[in-house]
Parts: sequence; C-alpha cells; structure tokens
Amino acid sequence: MSRYGDELAGVYPGGEDAVQMGDSDYEDDDADLSVSKVYTPAALFWGHETSKATEDTTAMDVKKGKDIQGIPWDRMTNTREASRQARLQQYANFENECRPAEKGHLYYEFQHNTRSVKSTILHFQLRNLVWATTKHDVYLMSYYSVLHWSALAREKHEVIDLQGHVAPTEKHQGNFSEGFYHTQVSTLAVKNNLLVTGGFHGEIICKFLDRQGISYCCKSTHDENGITNSLEIFEKPSGSLHFLASNNDCGVRDFDMEKFQICNHFRFVWPVNHISLSPDGKLAAIVGDNPDGLLIDANSGKTVHDLRGHFDFSFASAWNPDGRTFATGNQDKTCRVWDIRNLSKSVAVLGGNIGAIRSIRYTSDGRFMAMAEPADFIHIFDVESGYSRKQELDFFGEIAGISFSPDTEALFVGVHDRMYSSLLQFNRRRFYSYLDPVL
Repeated sequence: MSRYGDELAGVYPGGEDAVQMGDSDYEDDDADLSVSKVYTPAALFWGHETSKATEDTTAMDVKKGKDIQGIPWDRMTNTREASRQARLQQYANFENECRPAEKGHLYYEFQHNTRSVKSTILHFQLRNLVWATTKHDVYLMSYYSVLHWSALAREKHEVIDLQGHVAPTEKHQGNFSEGFYHTQVSTLAVKNNLLVTGGFHGEIICKFLDRQGISYCCKSTHDENGITNSLEIFEKPSGSLHFLASNNDCGVRDFDMEKFQICNHFRFVWPVNHISLSPDGKLAAIVGDNPDGLLIDANSGKTVHDLRGHFDFSFASAWNPDGRTFATGNQDKTCRVWDIRNLSKSVAVLGGNIGAIRSIRYTSDGRFMAMAEPADFIHIFDVESGYSRKQELDFFGEIAGISFSPDTEALFVGVHDRMYSSLLQFNRRRFYSYLDPVL
C-alpha cells in the first residue's frame, strides 16, 4: 500500500479550514475537474450562506424534502443529479464479471445526520475509523481526537486527545512509558470495552473504556514502513482478550491484553492491509499488496489455501457469523465471497460503482453484508438471497468507516468532506405483521 505523500488526506497543518477533498481513489485529482471541483458539496456551496452548516438532519426533515446531508441543492450551481453523473464519469471503470444484484430494497432507513461530529480520514486507502458498540454508542476519529458519540443523548465527548502527548497511566512490562506525541492514527478498533488505535509509525495505544487513562502503549514495529493498517479485537476460548495488528512491514502481531505483550508474530511476503478472524478463532483471512489473498491457520500462521480471483491489491475482509463464508474487498472495484468448503474460486463477485471496496461488515445475525466504496456509495446485500438483492446508500463524501451496531439495529457511516463531514445513522427497517389487525 502507499505509505505517505498523497495518501495523507487528513493531515491538515492549516487546521480544520485547510481540509482538502483531493485525496481519494479519484483517477484525475490533479485535473481541472478534480474531486473538489466536480461534485463536492463544499465546493459547489462555497461562497453561499453557511450559517446552517452545522445543523443536523432528521428523518422528519427528509420526509419534508430535505437532503439527508443538509446540502441545499436548490441554491447550488449544479443539481444533485448532475453532480452525481459528473462524479461517476470521473472514475475509471474496471471491468469485472460481477453478479448483478436487484437494487431498490430498503433494509436500513435514514434516521439522523450529525454534523456536530466531523468524521475524518488520514490515509486514503484505510477506512476503518468508525465503530459502534451499541445502537446508541459510536467511536470515531475526528482529526486528532478519538470521539464518543451518543446517538441517544446527541452528545459527544473526547476519549483520547492525540494532538499532544499520550502516555500510559498503568505499569505493564513492555509498556512504552514515554508515550507518543502528535500521533497520526491510521486505523481504529473498539470491542469488548477495549479501544485500540494504530498509527503511521507502528504506534499502538490501548484504552479500556471502563478505566481512567491509557492502559498500554507500544511500538509494534520499528520498521520505516511500519504503518498499522488494520486491527482486529477478539476473545480467546479461554476468555482472554487479544487483538491482531496488521502492518505494512509484512507482519501480523497477536497482542495478549491479559499480559500486555505480543504473543505471536506472523510474517508474510507482502504488506498485510487487513486481517479478519473466523468466528471460532481457528482461521484468518489475510489480504494485502498482492492480488491473491490467503486463508491461514490463526494459531500457526501457516497457509491453508490461496485466494485467487482479484486483480489488484485488497484492503478489506470480513467473516459471515456462519463461520463458513467470508468476503474480501479489492481495488478492482469488487468484493468476492468465499466458502471454506471450496476455495478453488469465489462463490460470488459483487461490484461497486466508482471505486475500490475499502470496508466490509456483516451484521451479527449474518442477515446483511455492507460494503463501502471510497466515497459516495455503500451497498447493503441481503445474504439470504445469495447476494442477489441489495440496498444502495447514495450520498456525497469520502467514507471514513462503516459499522453495524452489535444488535443489528443501526448502521453508522462516517463521512469526510471539507464542509459536510458528519456521522450518518440508519436504523434497521422492521415489519411487525402482528400489528396489522390493530391498524
């Protein structure tokens, strides 16, 4: 994966007002019709009255005709349709034989758009910066802050301030007591009351949400190319809490949070961009800077099977809770679904609209799978239909991350934009047929 340079989309030395929208998977960012000139709501609206720029949008507002992001299209120089077409045309098409899916289904309904929470990204290829722990609680990156957003109270508070000095408040063997300064976070994970951030220089910062201060800091690698690409928190059969860190130095490290130390280190021949563990903890899907992925034994790190079919590098993977199937997302604009009972080829190839598949999530009941493109589109597939039916979420802005709540009732989407950065909330649509006789 790219390490520095253009990918630092979220490093804004000029402050919030200096945020640029040119760093994406866009094919022609340097051209006259770049991202910020073609479609970006911020650019289209620049110079107009912005006194309402921080207003939230509710489901009731949308029913009255308001845009879900609060974009005043009636005062724009372009219509929403024209901006969408310009956006689609600017992306290069990568031809693949994808399984067609029937669009138009409604599985998750828009609930709220929170403009007071500004979701941001630091690396244009890494989009795992939003995590829901309940249908009301979300953790996300906003510039140099880890924020907690309560969808119930409509309140935010800062969990970790990474702008200055961050150091552990607990004493553990291997703790980097000096801590870190001005940490650039590339990836985030939150689960089982543990929050872990990974940095551009191999920094690992761990905080238990029920404790004061930071529990653990370390450098997972001192390699010059040691950016932390992904984090996976899991629980061992014994009940001990662990997490896997994937790095650009071709390593995957297993951290034991009972002992606060690395207990395993697997090395591969290419940078590992993402790892996901099977529900039973026995297998792991590995993807990275190679068209072929790997299914490995999670205990030994040995390869069980190659995953052949993608044409470019991959940055996303996720397991279906059924433990038999998993998905991988690639820069070839596809998500491939694999079945461990026959890995000779993928069982489904699902296509995006404009760019790479940067993030994949399954609901905890295995009913739905969501895949996120770098910007504008999220596809929610009905797994029970064999991925033949889907809902398409259509908005404007770079996607910082997506997360279903553990109870499947909510889907949160972080949107990064110079003016319209926000957190979108969608709620699962329910049909209560037993109420029909009463209505």
